[in-house]
Amino acid sequence: MSPHRAIAAVFALHGAVAGSLATRVPWIQDHLGLSPAVLGFVLFCPSIGAFVGMPMAARLAHRLGGTVATRLLIALWCAGLALPALMPAPAWLFPTFLLYGAAAGMSDVVMNSHAVVVERHLGRSIMSGLHGMWSVGSLVAAGAGTLAAQAEIDARLHLGVTALVLVALAAVAGRGLLADTTSAGAPAPRRFALPSRAIAVVGLLGFCATFAEGSSTNWSALYLTEVTDAGPGVAAAGYTVFMFFMAGTRLIGDRFVRRFGAVATVRAGGAVAVIGGVIVVASRAPVPGIAGFALLGLGIAVIVPLVFVTAGNIGPTPGDGVAGVATITYLSGLLAPAVTGWIADGLSYPAAFGVIIGVIALVPFLAVALRPRAAASAPEPAVPAGRG
Repeated sequence: MSPHRAIAAVFALHGAVAGSLATRVPWIQDHLGLSPAVLGFVLFCPSIGAFVGMPMAARLAHRLGGTVATRLLIALWCAGLALPALMPAPAWLFPTFLLYGAAAGMSDVVMNSHAVVVERHLGRSIMSGLHGMWSVGSLVAAGAGTLAAQAEIDARLHLGVTALVLVALAAVAGRGLLADTTSAGAPAPRRFALPSRAIAVVGLLGFCATFAEGSSTNWSALYLTEVTDAGPGVAAAGYTVFMFFMAGTRLIGDRFVRRFGAVATVRAGGAVAVIGGVIVVASRAPVPGIAGFALLGLGIAVIVPLVFVTAGNIGPTPGDGVAGVATITYLSGLLAPAVTGWIADGLSYPAAFGVIIGVIALVPFLAVALRPRAAASAPEPAVPAGRG
């Protein structure tokens, strides 16, 4: 297995874990008799765990080596899938989901850092396609989980067997990863890697894209229901179409990056996303609303992958930069659903998505942060120069 295929498999496996668990949360809630409030607190724990764990991932990768850290953390993340359904009481879910989130966030950092190294090794853009593979893995696993739930298969059996299969696949993929190329004299990352000023600027671009993504994935169905009077099936289609266009664009996005460069691609994507947001806000019927969400997904699709690549090439090691922007983008993912809900409750759903348009409108101006720069760790640019 080539290093490119190996890291693509790792991304797909990471997405498969997330997609599998998402389909069995209702079983866990029913099995342990969780109230909506308690379940809400439980589901917030992975975010806390990931937010705390991600800044420390670069230090772990430096100590173990990026390849070993990727193999270890993706295996732990896959194995952790079995734990939530095995917990005997609600109190056990809180530490379980904290650890689950930490494994998720840390594996996310190291696999993106390794992807930066692979992209640099290949000399061409691949990160967008890797993030597309994450979406594919998540969608396939969610489909399998839906079938398992409909067949009333016990989640302990479903998630346990799935975890074993994913751990085995992770071991196979791990053997194909690129050997570590980090210099023995490279400085050790800080124990808690907060982003530098340069990485913060790149992270701000990722913040904008993640904010739009988090708001759309969590509120698209409700928006279509409340604003356009869409039925449950049609409203759900808004989320599905958004995710389909975002995943599909990521799978082919590297072609545009290679042809036009990162800056021009992101500027164009930002413009498309703004148009999509305007259509969403103006829509009072389901079809144009869904079309607007499709353009939103298409426009923001490649931004976060390119943010990771650029940040990975700024610092002395890929892990430093990736950990920094991952912290910023994850914070955006935490804030977006809540802020959107608060604005929708206080004003209206169109007003909430009007704010999202304002956030996305910053993207074309911030895209300049993706221009390659000289870095000690990146003798050759991983992302072609933009024409903008």
